[in-house]
Amino acid sequence: MKKAKLLSGALAMVGIMMISIALTLQSEDTLDTNSQKVTYHEIDIKSVAASTNMLIQKEDTESIPSLTLKEVKMETVPASIIVPPRIEVYEGLTLEEVAAKIDRNLGYGYMAGKGTLIAKTALDSGVDPFIAAAIILHETGCSANCSRLVITCNNVGGQKGYPGCNGGAYKVFASLDEGIIGFVANLKRNYYDYGLTTIDAIAPKYAESAEWPGMIHYYVNRLKNS
Repeated sequence: MKKAKLLSGALAMVGIMMISIALTLQSEDTLDTNSQKVTYHEIDIKSVAASTNMLIQKEDTESIPSLTLKEVKMETVPASIIVPPRIEVYEGLTLEEVAAKIDRNLGYGYMAGKGTLIAKTALDSGVDPFIAAAIILHETGCSANCSRLVITCNNVGGQKGYPGCNGGAYKVFASLDEGIIGFVANLKRNYYDYGLTTIDAIAPKYAESAEWPGMIHYYVNRLKNS
């Protein structure tokens, strides 16, 4: 009976202090969406019992559960959600969108996943990324199976030069990335820098075949509509 009274008294004291703290928090603590702090208020029932000079024996306190009241002030709610700006790099498309269109046309073979490198290298050089990708697709056949020149010597645009691939006229590159970068640099240096920036202007210098410009136009349209 004595234990029950002591426990009831302790719980009553806790209830009073809880109400007091709630009123204090209501007047002092308000939700601030611009702050980044979380405040905790704790009450231990045993500490309350001790502070009120209640004569609770050790064996009595052991039987009383240690209760903790926590009040959390949520102050981490952002005032607004920041959305990254859309950066358009080519005909209303972002770099990621241009790269995705190229990747969808490169298939799953040797050049799969090189869309970002092709798009970024071309755009950084002032070269139309779809014209560059269209020439690669036509010259290498990489929309299906890449040509032997690509797989053996990493030559993606049918570029001639030294050192030669297997001693031939076409240039060998140490890696596929170097081959792509070298191809775009060739377009920039030998075509764009001379004002040859369209398919029809590039065609006479790039290839002897009369069908070449039509094939490049075909691939450009396929890229843009993919």
